[in-house]
Amino acid sequence: MGLFEKKYCDICGQKIGLLGNRKLEDGNCCKDCAALLSPWMTDRRQSTVEEIKQHLAYREENARRVPEMNPTRVLGNNTRIYIDEGKRQFFVTRYENWRDRNPDIIDLGQVTSCRVDVKENKTELYQKDDQGKRISYDPPRYEYDYRFMVTILVNSPWFSEIEFELTTHRPDSPYSDDYRAYERQADEIRRALDPEMVKKTELEEKLKQALEQGLAAVSGATQTAPAAEQPADGWYCPQCGQQNTGNFCPNCGTQKPAMRYRCDKCGWEPSDPAHPPKFCPQCGDPFNASDRA
Repeated sequence: MGLFEKKYCDICGQKIGLLGNRKLEDGNCCKDCAALLSPWMTDRRQSTVEEIKQHLAYREENARRVPEMNPTRVLGNNTRIYIDEGKRQFFVTRYENWRDRNPDIIDLGQVTSCRVDVKENKTELYQKDDQGKRISYDPPRYEYDYRFMVTILVNSPWFSEIEFELTTHRPDSPYSDDYRAYERQADEIRRALDPEMVKKTELEEKLKQALEQGLAAVSGATQTAPAAEQPADGWYCPQCGQQNTGNFCPNCGTQKPAMRYRCDKCGWEPSDPAHPPKFCPQCGDPFNASDRA
């Protein structure tokens, strides 16, 4: 009687058909309810009925958030990582019609680490002897292939790990173009998700911007260096900024610019800008190095 006794789903209450039962720690779950669980949930058998109900409530809420996602970056091949940079959220799925598959939406801040492990698979090759018996080569020969496995650890009450294979075609050598292409993809994924790599990338970008701004400031200072602050006993080169006393800059060869004067008090300019009077006829201020324009 016990073996063929009809069971009912403790989640939805429906009768469970033959081979349709999915065991829980303290009850039963039908295959339809189990299909609604997150694909990253791995401890169903150790979950109670109440925990499964809470998980399904989370999945219903997640389904309402999916239509709001607008991925701006897609990483990976068969299984892909979709990142919405504006919301700083992502999800992982192998389905093209992901809007209909309710993929788990995760905040980037929930990621605790992201790693990519390369797993080597070695298979021995054999030959046949005169009797058609399979024997090893001497020395033994092997063929290899390599799998790139992505593992994302997340701080979530519903699952803690997302693992999938990055490779769709497994390279047969670490020196092949395919292998190097997967290495680049793996690095891009880690730079996008791993907290330490994200911080490193952000720091590199800030240093790059600071360097560019510094160079721009130096360039601007060089171009505007001289005019109003010409030294009393010489001149600044308008090209390289070097202080000089001769008619040509010894550093870059630029000719000394013609000296012009303009009263720094009232703005009056003499008719011959290179030969001002001793005093400004408008305000009486003496002409000196501060009046050089």
